[in-house]
Amino acid sequence: MLCMLAGTMVILAACTVGPNYTRPTTEAPGGFKELEGWKRAQPKDNILRGAWWKLFNDPQLNVLEDKIKISNQNVAVAEAQFRQARALVQAARAGYFPTATVAPSYTLGSRLPVSVGGASATVSSSSGGTIQDFLLPVDATWELDVWGRIRRTVESSRASAQASAADLENARLSAQAALAQAYFQLRTLDAQKVLLGAAIVGYAQFLQLTKNRYDSGVASKGDVLQAETQLKTTQAQMIDLGVQRAQYEHAIAVLIGIPASVFSISLSPLREPPPDVPTGVPSELLERRPDIAAAERGLAAANAQIGVAEAAYYPTITLSAAGGFVASSLSTWLTWPSRFWSVGPAISEIVYDGGLRRAQTDQARAAYDAAVASYRQTVLAGFQGVEDNLAALRILEEEAEVQAEAVRAAEQSVTVETNQYKAGIVSFLDVVTVQQIALTNEKTAVGILGSRMNASVLLIQALGGGWHDSSLPTDRDLARADDRPPRSTETKTVPVVPPSVSVIGAQRQSDAMR
Repeated sequence: MLCMLAGTMVILAACTVGPNYTRPTTEAPGGFKELEGWKRAQPKDNILRGAWWKLFNDPQLNVLEDKIKISNQNVAVAEAQFRQARALVQAARAGYFPTATVAPSYTLGSRLPVSVGGASATVSSSSGGTIQDFLLPVDATWELDVWGRIRRTVESSRASAQASAADLENARLSAQAALAQAYFQLRTLDAQKVLLGAAIVGYAQFLQLTKNRYDSGVASKGDVLQAETQLKTTQAQMIDLGVQRAQYEHAIAVLIGIPASVFSISLSPLREPPPDVPTGVPSELLERRPDIAAAERGLAAANAQIGVAEAAYYPTITLSAAGGFVASSLSTWLTWPSRFWSVGPAISEIVYDGGLRRAQTDQARAAYDAAVASYRQTVLAGFQGVEDNLAALRILEEEAEVQAEAVRAAEQSVTVETNQYKAGIVSFLDVVTVQQIALTNEKTAVGILGSRMNASVLLIQALGGGWHDSSLPTDRDLARADDRPPRSTETKTVPVVPPSVSVIGAQRQSDAMR
C-alpha cells in the first residue's frame, strides 16, 4: 500500500495547475527612424560592451565612473534588495522539504480522581500522589506538492529575484548616466569660464586702449564708461558660473558616495565632440535594457502567482510522522520499551470560503494583465528614448555646424569693427555690439557641444549601457546561501573605497517548468 501511495503521489506531482509562462509579443520596428539619412562614421563594433563611458576617452571620467558601483548608496540599496529577493527564493524552496520538530518536555503533577460506580478512584492502580512524565517527541510533516503550488511559488520568487537583479543593474546604469551628465555639464561650464576669461582679458585691453584714446582727446568719456561696463558685466557672468559649477561638483560627489566638502574637480574645458554610439537594431533593445528585463521578469512572477491561486482549489495532501520516547521515570526514558511512533497521510479540502479563492484568482489574473500592460509600455518608452536622443544628436550636429560658421563670421566682424574704430570710422557702440554678438555666439557653440554630450549619454542609457539579459542570475545563482555578490560581467576596475556592490553575472534560465 505504501508503494502504491508513493507511486500515486509521483504521478500526481507531475500536475502543475496554472498557465505556463510565455513572453508577450511586442512590435519592434526594423530600424530606428532617426538614423535614416544621417550619414555618420560607423563604430567598429555595433554593440555597446562593458564600461561604456570609455567611449568618451576621458581618464578622469573613467576614474569617477569606477567609483559608482562600489560607493553609490542608491546602488547599495538596490544590491541589498536583490539579496533580499534571493533569500525569498531560498525560503520558497524550503517548501519542497519536510519540516521536522523536536520538543522534549518534563511534566510533574498530581493524579486527578475520577468517579467509577460511585466510588472514588484514580486512573492507575495507585491510590494517589504525584506523577511525572518525560517526553521526547520528534514530529515530521511534509506537504506533497501535488498541484504545483510550491513549484509556482518558487517560480514566482525566482522571477522576482531576477527582476530585482535587473533593477540593480538599472540603478547602476542610472547612476552612471547621471554622473556622466553632471560631469559633462561641469566641463561645459569650464569651457564657458575659459571663454569668458579670454573675453575679460580682451575687454581689459580694450578698456586701456579707450582710456588712452580718451587721454589723447580722441575718445569720449562715454566710450570709457561703456568699455568699463562691458568688462565688469563679463566679470560678473564669469563669477556667476561658479554657483552652477559648485552644484554640479557637489552632485558628482554624492553620486560617488563622497561628502561634497572633501571633493573637488580641477578646471578642464570641454573640447571634443561626442563619440559615435553603436545602436544595433530595435529588436535587440528588448534584451539590452535592464528596465525592460525587470518588467518582463515581473510579468513572469505575476503569471506564476495565477498557478499559486488556482492550486488553492485542490485538496492539500500531507504526510505526517511522529516518534520518540515517553516514560514516567528518568531511568527508563530513553530505553527501547519507552518508544512510540505513528505515521499516516492526511487530506484536507476547503469546502466553503465565501468566494475567497475565486477573488484571489481574479486578483492574480488582473495583476498579470497589469504587468503585461506595464511591460509593453516600458518597451514603447525604450524605443522612444532611443529615437529622442538619436534625433537630438542628429539635429544638434547640424546646429553645431551652422553655429561654428556664425562664430567665425562674428570673429571677423569684431576684427573689422575694431580696426574701423581705431581709424575713427565707426563709434565705440558699434564695437561693443559686435563684441557682445561674438561672445554670445561662442557661448552658444559651447552650450551646443554640452547638449550633444548629454544626448550621447542619454542615448547610451536608452540602449542599456552595454548590458544584456543573459547576465541575469540563474536558478543556481539564486540557490546560493552565502552573501557573496554574483559573478561580474563588467570590465575589472580598481576600487578606491571598500567595495559594497558588484555586478550580477550569470546565464539566463528558461521559464518553462522542468
